[in-house]
Amino acid sequence: MNIKTSDSKGRINFGPRFANKTFIIEEVDATEVRIIAATVIPEREMWLHKNDRAMEAVQRGLQQAASGEVVAFDPHEDDALLEELDD
Repeated sequence: MNIKTSDSKGRINFGPRFANKTFIIEEVDATEVRIIAATVIPEREMWLHKNDRAMEAVQRGLQQAASGEVVAFDPHEDDALLEELDD
């Protein structure tokens, strides 16, 4: 356990380990505050995290790309794939 004292503006320095991170600050009660490291997902990207099929496709594509499995994609020839992705 560490004891820290806030400065005149209410700030507490947690040190370089926590530098440039995002946190959720939860006021549990009048004497307790919970600080949780967090990652923020922009609203425009949230659809991907809510769509399991799309996320699986992205993860599969990333794995394939990492292992060198890449194929040419012609949107004019792959209409069925585009229709599937629209679902």
